[in-house]
Amino acid sequence: MTNAPDDYDSPWKTALVRYFPEFLAFYFPAAYESINWTSPHTFLEQELAQIVADAELGRRRVDCLVEVTLTTARQEWVYIHVEIQGRRDKTFAERLFIYNYRLYDRYHRPVATLAVLADTNPRWRPQGFSYDLLGSRTSIEFAAVKILDYANQLDALLDNPNPFALVTAAHLLTQQTRRNPAGRYDAKWRLARLLYERDWDKQRILDLFGIIDWLMKLPQNLDKQLWTSIQNLERNKAMPYVLSVERIARQEGRQEGLQEGRQKGLQEGRQEGLQEGRQKGLLEGESLLIVRLLSKRFGALSPEMVARIRGLTVSQLEQLGEALLDFQSLADLDNCLDSL
Repeated sequence: MTNAPDDYDSPWKTALVRYFPEFLAFYFPAAYESINWTSPHTFLEQELAQIVADAELGRRRVDCLVEVTLTTARQEWVYIHVEIQGRRDKTFAERLFIYNYRLYDRYHRPVATLAVLADTNPRWRPQGFSYDLLGSRTSIEFAAVKILDYANQLDALLDNPNPFALVTAAHLLTQQTRRNPAGRYDAKWRLARLLYERDWDKQRILDLFGIIDWLMKLPQNLDKQLWTSIQNLERNKAMPYVLSVERIARQEGRQEGLQEGRQKGLQEGRQEGLQEGRQKGLLEGESLLIVRLLSKRFGALSPEMVARIRGLTVSQLEQLGEALLDFQSLADLDNCLDSL
């Protein structure tokens, strides 16, 4: 557990998209109050992707561009950036400046830039970027919040009904228990119990625990112990095995897919080299896992669809894996594959 980096990007993106109003209410309450939430808000992923690709600034973290309707009835764009890293980044503010002006340059729309800093450096607090030349000044100031500032409010976070209070607590506890497996187990078990104590509906429990589970990775023995405890908790609360059934289905699909993929990869590796074969095996395993999960949900996939999935790269498979929980039909899968 201590050798592998904790994965923040995907769960934060999932939480931001699924709970966007709560995200703003928790971190940026003034912005939340300025938006008319009776009107729908729209995520502009294609528009943002074009800007980021043009900027050629390397791998971004968690970015969202959202169109909202203000209480004044004006429609405006809000750019959200969650930066997760372990040290100060001198280029961060400049990157947000570039994203902002490129969005304006392409679409001629004012854009509000909001940033969440989820790193562990208490002194790194960028708030803007500017430069002066020959009496001319160009600048941007953006709103930014620091996750670390909530570290002394853990009990209040756990009492707060806003889902992002729970996500924030999970993020902080993940950082605090990076080299403490027993402490992470206790923290994760505490968060899991809290989900059930609030008597939330099944989907909300699955959404939030999915984020917690993705953040707070445990060694195999403690992971097994946690799931035994969760099963007992579900029995005592007469819950329909909300988390357990989902977990078992995922584990079975992953084990079957990885095993089949490894075997095929190792066979090919006899001709192409053991290392290359192993890598191919892992790639094959991940694609088979996704095929199995989709088949369990929507029924058997067409040979053409399976071929498209198995032809994806590791990066594309990761993106598809993140998105598939939101699919409502095979049309969503087809659209996602077209965008990869």
